[in-house]
Amino acid sequence: MDFLLTAIIQGLCFSGIALGIYISMKIFNIPDITTDGSYTLGGAVTAMMFTHSLPFYVILPMVIASGALAGALTGFIHTKLKVNALLSGILVMTSLYSVNLTVMGRSNLPLRDYTTVFTWWKLLGDVNQNSLLMLVVFVGLMTLTIGYLLKTDFGIAMRATGNSESMVRAMGVNTDRMKIIGLAIANALTATSGYLITQFQGFADINMGIGVVIIGLGSVIIGETLINWLGILSVWKSLAVVLFGAVLFQLVLALTLSLGVDANLLKIVTAVFVLLIVGLPRLFTKES
Repeated sequence: MDFLLTAIIQGLCFSGIALGIYISMKIFNIPDITTDGSYTLGGAVTAMMFTHSLPFYVILPMVIASGALAGALTGFIHTKLKVNALLSGILVMTSLYSVNLTVMGRSNLPLRDYTTVFTWWKLLGDVNQNSLLMLVVFVGLMTLTIGYLLKTDFGIAMRATGNSESMVRAMGVNTDRMKIIGLAIANALTATSGYLITQFQGFADINMGIGVVIIGLGSVIIGETLINWLGILSVWKSLAVVLFGAVLFQLVLALTLSLGVDANLLKIVTAVFVLLIVGLPRLFTKES
C-alpha cells in the first residue's frame, strides 16, 4: 500500500533525528531542544542551495556543517557559560528561527524539478520504491559511520562521559569538549533529516521543525523499550533498533490517518502515542 510505503520513507528520513536524540539524550543525558531549529536549518540550507542550482551531494556537507555549528553553539553555552542544558537549547533554537528565515529569504521555499538524492539513480520504475531503495543506502551509510565512530576510542570516551562524567574527567578527558562535539554530531544528524525531508516533500518551510523533537524522542523511546526487553548491549544493534523505532513511529501515525482521524489532530495523536510508550511499561512494572 502506498501510504505504508510513504510512511516507511518518512521514517527513514527522520532517522537522522532519532540518531541525533539518541546521542544527546541517551549518551550524554542532555535534553537538547536545538533539534527543532537545526532540523529546519538543514531544510533551509538545502532549499536555498538547490535554488542556486547546486547538486545535492555538494549541499550535504554544508547541511552537516550548519547543523554541527548549531549543536556546538548549544554545547558551548552549556559547558563554558554554565547555562542549563535545556535553556541553552531553547536559546539556540529561538535564534535559529531568525537564521532560517534569513537563509530562505521567505517563510516557504519550494523546489522545482531538481535532481535529488531520491531521483539521482533510477533503478526501479516505481518512484516510491526507487526513493526507498536510495534512502536505505543513504541511511545505511550514515548509520555505519555513527556506529563505527561510537566503537572507536573517541566514541567510547563519549559514551563514558554520559555514564560517569566525574570518573572520565579524573582520567584526564576533557568532558566539556566531549559534550560540545557530541551535540555537534547530534545536530548534524538532525540537519541531515531536514536535508532528506525537504527533498522528499519538495519544499522547506520555516515552521517545519515545530514539534519535530517529539518524533525523534518517540523513536528513541520505542527503541529503548525494545533494547531493554531484548537485553541488547551491542552498539550496532542499538542503532538498528532506534532506526526501527523511527519507522514504526511513522507507520503508527500513517495507520491512524488511514483510519479516518482528522489530520488537524495529528499532533495530539503523536503526543498521546509518545505518552503511552513512556507510561505503559511503567504501569505494568511492579514496584519492588
